[in-house]
Amino acid sequence: MRILITNDDGINAEGIRVLAEWAKTKGEVTVVAPKVEQSGKSHAIDFTRPIEIKKVALMDGIEAYSMDSTPADCVRFAYLGLKGKYDILFSGVNRGFNLGKDIVYSGTAGAIFEGGRLGIPGIAFSTDPKSFDAARKYLEKAYSFTMDNQLLDKNMLYNVNIPDCDGEIRITKQGGIYFEDEFKYLGKDMWEQTGHIVNQNEGNDNFDTDTVRNGFISVTPLMCGRTNMTVFEEIKGLCK
Repeated sequence: MRILITNDDGINAEGIRVLAEWAKTKGEVTVVAPKVEQSGKSHAIDFTRPIEIKKVALMDGIEAYSMDSTPADCVRFAYLGLKGKYDILFSGVNRGFNLGKDIVYSGTAGAIFEGGRLGIPGIAFSTDPKSFDAARKYLEKAYSFTMDNQLLDKNMLYNVNIPDCDGEIRITKQGGIYFEDEFKYLGKDMWEQTGHIVNQNEGNDNFDTDTVRNGFISVTPLMCGRTNMTVFEEIKGLCK
C-alpha cells in the first residue's frame, strides 16, 4: 500500500513521527509536511510566490519533504510535483482535538479534503494535546475498525479523534462550536487571536464533541461537497 502522510503541526512535530512510525507497518510511506506549524490554515493553498521544498531525513525507510506552505499544498505537491500515486492519505496526528463546527478551520482536516479532491481517500487523526500516548496505543485499532468495516468504500474521508480512553469506538457526526474565540489588543496596533473551549456536554454520543468528552474514539465521515442536496432537490425545478 502506498501511503502519503502530512500534518498541520509541522515536519518536526512529535505527532507526525508517531503516525509515520505506525504507518511504516502498513506499506510504503511518503511524508510531505509543512516547514512550520500551519494550524488553522484549513484548505488554503499558496500560489502567489515560489515555495521552498526540501528533502529531509525524518526516519529510516521513509521519503520525507519539508514544504514552506500549508497542509493542502503538501498534498498537492506530493500528487502534482512528485507525481505520486497514493492509496491512502493520513493526516496528523494533530496535537489537540479537531471537533464540531471548528473542523472547518483545521489544517489537519483541510489536507484530507484536498486529498479527496484529488481522488485520494483520507483519514485525519487528532488526539489529546497533553500526550500522544493514546494515539500510539489506539491508531491500529481505529484504522482496523475503518478497514474491517469497509468504511472507505462507503465514504472517502474520515475524521478520527482519540482521547485518553479504553479504546471503544463510536461513529459520530459534527457537534457544535468547540472553541470560543476573541481578539486581544496587545498595543501599538497589534492584536492577538485567542480562544478557549466552550463546548458543553449534551449527553449525546452521536456528536463527536460529546463522544470524545465521554472517553470514546470518535470516527466521523466527512465530505468535500458544499451543496445542500436537500434544498437542491427541492428547488432545482424552479428554472424549467
